[in-house]
Amino acid sequence: MGTPSFAVPSLKGLLDAGYNITGVVTAPDKAAGRGRKTRFSPVKEFALQQRLDVLQPVSLKDPDFINRLKDIQPDLQVVVAFRMLPEIVWNLPPLGTFNLHASLLPQYRGAAPINHAIMRGEKVTGLTTFFLDKEIDTGKIIHQVKIEIGDDEDFGHLHDRMMEEGAKLVVRTVDDIIRNRVKPVSQKDLYGENTVLYPAPKLFKEDCRINWKDKVQNIYNKVRGLSPYPAAYTMVKLKDGDEFLMKVYRVKAEAGEHSDPAGSFLSDGKTYLKVGAADGFVHLLEVQLQGKRRLPVADFLRGFKIEKVKNFG
Repeated sequence: MGTPSFAVPSLKGLLDAGYNITGVVTAPDKAAGRGRKTRFSPVKEFALQQRLDVLQPVSLKDPDFINRLKDIQPDLQVVVAFRMLPEIVWNLPPLGTFNLHASLLPQYRGAAPINHAIMRGEKVTGLTTFFLDKEIDTGKIIHQVKIEIGDDEDFGHLHDRMMEEGAKLVVRTVDDIIRNRVKPVSQKDLYGENTVLYPAPKLFKEDCRINWKDKVQNIYNKVRGLSPYPAAYTMVKLKDGDEFLMKVYRVKAEAGEHSDPAGSFLSDGKTYLKVGAADGFVHLLEVQLQGKRRLPVADFLRGFKIEKVKNFG
């Protein structure tokens, strides 16, 4: 059970390991793009290439879908980047249902664990497989693998590394479950009363807006934690007076005292553009103006003259 590209290597890994995939559950098709053409999920595209049986329920409580699952009679269900399952679904297989989560649970429970770990400046994250339970991301842990986060690594690079490592962990987990080699551990046994647990909720547009009153390191982490998707952004006013949303994909932090207001910018108009923050400047290295192409800042400055960065986020 999965939908985005993150889930595809796990499905491929199970096939390569010789497991019999009796069904693939993924999201319904969606119309996308200017032409509103029907687009399959990455998991469905791969499953069709492998001639696997694909199920796309709108509701996971649909009786027809439940009956299809019962007809399939799965021994084990594997969930990677999918929706929250009702108990009637996750409790169906005799060997249970497990999920691959992109954090070291119980930290960063939620829909965007990779983004939030980078945004908080974490140096280490990881992957967890756990049996599904009634509450989201709270079930007993099967296996965990730690993964270091590079100082300048962004969401896109870390996502792809974790996607491949996650596939290995999924196969290892299936191997161990089938051979009765797992000893699941309660998440409550992994932290004490004073442990602070950081959540990883779904990201919305306002979560991505840069607050120029923040410290430069926090802004730096936010930009790389959201790059390339959904991308951090700010509002800018051009010399002609028009205001646009500008996505920021790559920056460099310059700590140090200064007297410029937060949100003000300095530029030679040719090679650099930096924005004032609470304790220094943030150099914009790669940006994309609304409706335009993503550009290195030098190319951006050749085509656009900025009046000011507007608002603090």
